[in-house]
Amino acid sequence: MMNNTLKSQVCKVPPGTVISGKWHKKSYRIVRSLGYGANGIVYLAESLEGPVALKISENSTSITSEVNVLKHFSKVQGSALGPSLLDVDDWIRKGYSSPISFYVMEYISGDNFLSFLQKRGKEWTIVLCLQLLSDLDRLHQEGWVFGDLKPDNLIVSGNPPKIRCVDVGGTTLQGRAIKEFTEFFDRGYWGAGSRKAEPSYDLFAVAMIMINASYPNRFTKSDQPVKQLKNLIQNNDTLRKLETVLLNAIDGKYQHASEMRRDLLEKVSHTVHKSNPSTQRQTFQTPSKKQTRVTRKQQVTKKKGGVFETILLLVFVSLGYLLYLYGQIL
Repeated sequence: MMNNTLKSQVCKVPPGTVISGKWHKKSYRIVRSLGYGANGIVYLAESLEGPVALKISENSTSITSEVNVLKHFSKVQGSALGPSLLDVDDWIRKGYSSPISFYVMEYISGDNFLSFLQKRGKEWTIVLCLQLLSDLDRLHQEGWVFGDLKPDNLIVSGNPPKIRCVDVGGTTLQGRAIKEFTEFFDRGYWGAGSRKAEPSYDLFAVAMIMINASYPNRFTKSDQPVKQLKNLIQNNDTLRKLETVLLNAIDGKYQHASEMRRDLLEKVSHTVHKSNPSTQRQTFQTPSKKQTRVTRKQQVTKKKGGVFETILLLVFVSLGYLLYLYGQIL
């Protein structure tokens, strides 16, 4: 039986190594590692078709499972959650008696979820989560749950920005037990439900992703974890505006991703509508001829922050809805 040290060495491949498939005879030159998972290592590699992501695992059963998920993703109309599957093969590595399983997938270039927000602003959180919920809804309708949903597995790529998932190792058929998860985004860890694969499991993770966007330095759970999460929402200005949506997701009240997406869009639209009337009066009020230029400048300065905030919110909500429609068409 292969010991743990030897197992870990199976997946470790130095840059410059050429991996050639036993059956399809395609070759890939390793550039660098992209990430480590419970069931293997993903590498950036060069191929005749351009850059690709290649995953190596000592567990052929795990490879088969993930390949089946990627094949299924390709059949989900309009979904861009997972990368496209390009190749599946075995590698005869010198010094090893058994073939090493690997598969090749589309390389998705971009920033992970939190890095993107850091560069572009937290206002994008809602836009990206609207996209994510739309794709999750399609996946759930096909009978799957993504499982290990977290910022590290979300890449924002392209123009306009589109959220993509890059690790399908936790994807599970509905009704089964979640097989791979990350504690901070797992409702079982927070005492908010079971690890049964159902849509509400993913939606809890979406709520935690939104919380993580406002609290980038992740926190440890207290002896009253659900109450702790609710207090954190209450104590943050951004999250408090979305409180009912987040609490419904944490409490498992949503049975469909489309419900959470609808409520999220309505909540933001309500916030904009609530703040817009007074802003319009301030913005479009015709100044009296008797007003001095200094007075007008003072008024503009005073109102600038509120007007800008409202316009920015309107732009991002509109963008989120347009990107959702854009995703529906693709």
